[in-house]
Amino acid sequence: MPHSLITLLIGLGAIGLVGWFFWPDTGLYSRLRRVRRLTSRVLQEDALKHIQKQELSGRHVTVLSVAGALGIDTNAAIQVLTELVESGLIDHNGEDYILTQKGGQLAMNVIRAHRLWEQYLAEHTGYDPSEWHSQAERLEHDFSSAELDELAGVLGNPVYDPHGDPIPSSEGRVFDLDAIGLHELELNQFARIVHVGDEPEIVAAQIEAEGLLPGMILRVSEKTKDRVRFWSNGEEHLLAPIVAASISVQPLEDDHLVDVDQSAVYLDQLEEGQKGRVVQLMPRLRGAERRRLMDLGMLPGTTIAAELSSPLGSPVAYRIRDSLIALRNDQARNIKIEPITDEENHA
Repeated sequence: MPHSLITLLIGLGAIGLVGWFFWPDTGLYSRLRRVRRLTSRVLQEDALKHIQKQELSGRHVTVLSVAGALGIDTNAAIQVLTELVESGLIDHNGEDYILTQKGGQLAMNVIRAHRLWEQYLAEHTGYDPSEWHSQAERLEHDFSSAELDELAGVLGNPVYDPHGDPIPSSEGRVFDLDAIGLHELELNQFARIVHVGDEPEIVAAQIEAEGLLPGMILRVSEKTKDRVRFWSNGEEHLLAPIVAASISVQPLEDDHLVDVDQSAVYLDQLEEGQKGRVVQLMPRLRGAERRRLMDLGMLPGTTIAAELSSPLGSPVAYRIRDSLIALRNDQARNIKIEPITDEENHA
């Protein structure tokens, strides 16, 4: 190839490379600048959300607390806080930082977005509960107030998210939870779970592993400095006090008590050839799977029969409303039933 042609191609390649890097809107440089701006905005909004949560819990906000919450070093945290002060979103009072009215509105909007998206993910997608928080964190920064109002309308304007956290209204109002920590509950006192913590992840994972969700009724049977033991839906649970503190409950009055210590009967306990009557779909059964079972007729009062087990015992084929459906044992354990006695069966 002639030297002049090589020189020309190199030149054209260089021009192409420069164009690819600096081309308006679609060039790498423009995209990197957008990412940088987005990252800056996300950090600012996350900082505002942290400050709001700290203020609501009566704790002080410092450079170190912001750095820890955002997972950045102190120099970066100082930069974020400086930008927020300059934007009029926070005030600096000595070593403490407080939200201005404008900053409080923006923080509440981000919190509202996060909790609405968690509710959407829980009710309308197949995401695992362990993923709701992280997915909502990715979505919470990209929607306007008008779009959030539309999302809230689709969801039926919920007051609480799947963890029991109150969802702020479009005006920023929050419904207070009259609740105490599970670790504060008196022995043998009945209560209803109204909130389960979704942070930090290690605590949230333990709560999820126990299958505990808002709405469940429980009774504490043992409290020591090392553990909290309690019963809910016929199952015994054991948590460290620090994990129990992330679960908020509302004590129940005597006329609302439910005997949660009774041995619950779940669908997976139904023997082949036996029938049962659906009593309840457990609260931990959510979203698409819950809707699918309800569409198949899995509703309170409906009769269901265990017809055929696989050689390994799971899945099991159940007959409901003239349809045969296969459920794994872990799925069937989300359905509470009342066995039908032989007398009822032949009545």
